[in-house]
Amino acid sequence: MRLLIVSQYFWPENFRINDLAQELSNRGHELTVLTGYPNYPQGQIFKEFANAPYQFALYGRVKVIRVPLYPRGSSSLSLLLNYISFVLTACMLGPWKLRGQSFDVVFTYQLSPVTVGLPGAFLAWIKKAQMAMWVLDLWPDTLRAVGAIKSPKMLNFVAKLVTFIYGRCDLVLSQSRSFIPKILELAGGSKPVVYLPSWAEEVFTSAIVTPAPEVPLRLDLFNVMFAGNLGEAQDFSCILDAAEKLKYRSDIRWLIVGDGRLSGWLISEIQIRGLSKSVMTVGRYPVERMPEFFAHANAMLVTLADQEIFSMTIPGKLQSYLAAGIPIIAALNGEGRKVIMEAKAGLTCESGNSVELARIVEEMSWLPPDALRNMGQSGLAFSRRMFDRKSIIDQVEKQLQGLCT
Repeated sequence: MRLLIVSQYFWPENFRINDLAQELSNRGHELTVLTGYPNYPQGQIFKEFANAPYQFALYGRVKVIRVPLYPRGSSSLSLLLNYISFVLTACMLGPWKLRGQSFDVVFTYQLSPVTVGLPGAFLAWIKKAQMAMWVLDLWPDTLRAVGAIKSPKMLNFVAKLVTFIYGRCDLVLSQSRSFIPKILELAGGSKPVVYLPSWAEEVFTSAIVTPAPEVPLRLDLFNVMFAGNLGEAQDFSCILDAAEKLKYRSDIRWLIVGDGRLSGWLISEIQIRGLSKSVMTVGRYPVERMPEFFAHANAMLVTLADQEIFSMTIPGKLQSYLAAGIPIIAALNGEGRKVIMEAKAGLTCESGNSVELARIVEEMSWLPPDALRNMGQSGLAFSRRMFDRKSIIDQVEKQLQGLCT
């Protein structure tokens, strides 16, 4: 199978599309990726790429074609320009850079923004290929939830754009079962939509690792760790409110590993609230090193803002947390919370409820080691049943091959 992946994000940025491309290539398929210059999440083009872009033209046996884009920066305007620039350069330069190549399927990896579907559809049309799209972020609902667009007219325009993109797909894959009715509604109900969750990166299944030296090793503390993107959707106000309520517990430490658009705000808020002794930010590190940081955690933390769209979402970090075999503390609604409860992998409360979040953190801190171990092992067993990497990629391969017949 000759497969073109269209994704605004790709290696050396850390996303599961890297893993999928590499695995399909290892299975003998011919893979090419059309992507932008790496700049996520810092918002600036990676220095190592800028200094030697030729070193990033191959990912194993996967051919990587890159088009320039405006970096994300730190403002709403720069983010908008980032989204628009990739669409323009991918549509204008993509056909030239891919000239002479033919593909069976164009596979679009859709996080934010949904506009990545435009070059995907355009290239599928030019190459007379089938088009598949993996939807991991549901627009315009996410835009409405984070307040990025408030105008009903603009939201309606985005909805029409999404309908146009879905209408060009021969197959839509959905990261959450809750997304499917909305996808069908926007697609006109005529497109096949298949549930396809994410999986945990293989690094989280490692048996024994040495704790990261960047975090002071304190066996006398109960460490609650958040790992991932620091953005509006993650509701850090709720996390900091809960941390404030537990300031009197000097034996509870909050560890935040990651980077994102709210990094500066978060550091400032920790200082303003007097949380420097209980909340520690350690920055962003490659996914390969994350097990070292997880080794410090007594519990992993996942939160999403109290919005309907986020109740329909399974946060990508949840699969990694489950596979790591560490108890989970969650302030979530809907599908993500249901997964944790079904897995018996931790304690949960409603999104945005900092009082309850503080309570369940304290409750877990009092649990005996055996109870914590059982939660972690229960989550790991659930991960192996429901989010097995090989089984999910088998399904992707089967669905894409089905488009070629």
